[in-house]
Amino acid sequence: MARFAHIHLLGCCTGLLLATQCGSTPPQSGPPATRLVAVKTQADRPVDAIIRALLDTTTAGSTGRADERLGLQAGAAVRAFYGTTGALAWLVAGSLSPDATAALALLAQAPAHGLRPTDYGSERLVLLRDSLAQPGDPVRRARQQARFDVYLSDAVLSFMRDIDRGRLHRYTASLREKAAGPSGQPVVQLRAALSRHAVPAAMLAGQPANREYRQLQRALAQWLVLPSAPDSAAQHQARYEQAAANLERWRWDALPPTPDYVLINIAACELLVVARDSVLRRHRVVVGKPATPTPTLSSSIDHFTLAPDWHVPRSIATREMLPHLQRDAGYLAQGNYALYDARGRLLDPRSINWAKVTAQHFPYTIRQSAGCDNALGNIVFRFANPYSVYVHDTPERQVFAQPYRALSHGCIRLENPFALAAYLLRRGGQPVQLPSEAACARQPRPRNVPLRRPMPLFVRYATCTAEGGHLRFLPDLYHRDETIRRGLFGTTL
Repeated sequence: MARFAHIHLLGCCTGLLLATQCGSTPPQSGPPATRLVAVKTQADRPVDAIIRALLDTTTAGSTGRADERLGLQAGAAVRAFYGTTGALAWLVAGSLSPDATAALALLAQAPAHGLRPTDYGSERLVLLRDSLAQPGDPVRRARQQARFDVYLSDAVLSFMRDIDRGRLHRYTASLREKAAGPSGQPVVQLRAALSRHAVPAAMLAGQPANREYRQLQRALAQWLVLPSAPDSAAQHQARYEQAAANLERWRWDALPPTPDYVLINIAACELLVVARDSVLRRHRVVVGKPATPTPTLSSSIDHFTLAPDWHVPRSIATREMLPHLQRDAGYLAQGNYALYDARGRLLDPRSINWAKVTAQHFPYTIRQSAGCDNALGNIVFRFANPYSVYVHDTPERQVFAQPYRALSHGCIRLENPFALAAYLLRRGGQPVQLPSEAACARQPRPRNVPLRRPMPLFVRYATCTAEGGHLRFLPDLYHRDETIRRGLFGTTL
């Protein structure tokens, strides 16, 4: 019943407005004061009534159908934004407010953030904006004003959501939103921004604050204004989409605020020590092969081990070592390995009939003692993680000279590891008393060195970064870009 009354009121508003504009005399019923008040109210608020009707979900049958019919991306947020009043947010006296002009300008710059203006209805917004500047029928003009207002609210709220959570993860609340509670919701932020005339700042407030995102976004914005050769248009677009995919990655998994940290970029095969937005140290690393990729993770280096022994992972023992043992039982001795049973008792590999041992039935563990040929080298950095990976030295130092370094089983081999260890000790105010590599190799048993100040560690996968304000494009070692690219752009290059 309320819905029919709502439609009747809208019809009355429209009819009276037409009669007044055409010079007709409204029906002379009721006292003059009552007639004047009625005409004034209906003349002042017809657009609000149209907004309420547009956002009404009763006729459509469901919120989803209503949003699809109207073409809204953030329908629930838009309805919460207008509430029960449907008051105009972006128009003043029938014209665009300065807030609306600023919002449209920022939406037009969406490519600088790895997003497309068309994803926010840029074409229909421009058409509606232009139509508002033209004289026309009052009823039609009221409908245009209502649609422009609703569509601009939808575009702004969608942009705020996408730049915060990521466009492809739109239904997952961000960590910032969860921490801030209701005040962190886009609807609340947009209302506050309109009251302060600070809409662009609110639209960008949710983007990741970490150094890597900020530098990439700024470099992309600068890159887009540079001229490109017509014959390189396809390559230019591919590079743009690669950068956009990485901005999206950072929106999904931004680094938490911390003054200093270690960042390992798998795609760059590189470890960076970052403090106060500056790179203090840079190390080459070897990462996992595509078949055994290094996982992305967040943790903290809390200690390192000198002269480590290596507990061979079961996957390596069964897939790589077992075939060698089946051919030659003396294989383990050649690499300074020892064999143990399930109870930790030392075994003689030559006493076992390896022909009957299978990968499914392998009741042994293999351990490599410290030494020059130990797979972990002379030092390993430890951090809690569910993948049993770590950062470590290697006896095969020549691999760091290779441009392609996706060669490991998943752990991360580090160039100049003792330099990193010395830095971590100095950072915690600990005396730097590290043995030489030769002395470390001769050490009979492992020695753990706890850090007074554990160092935050982040392992991420970024195929486009920024160096000195310039975009740096990296190989997609694990072939992960295409899925994100298609999700954002939906085209085949």
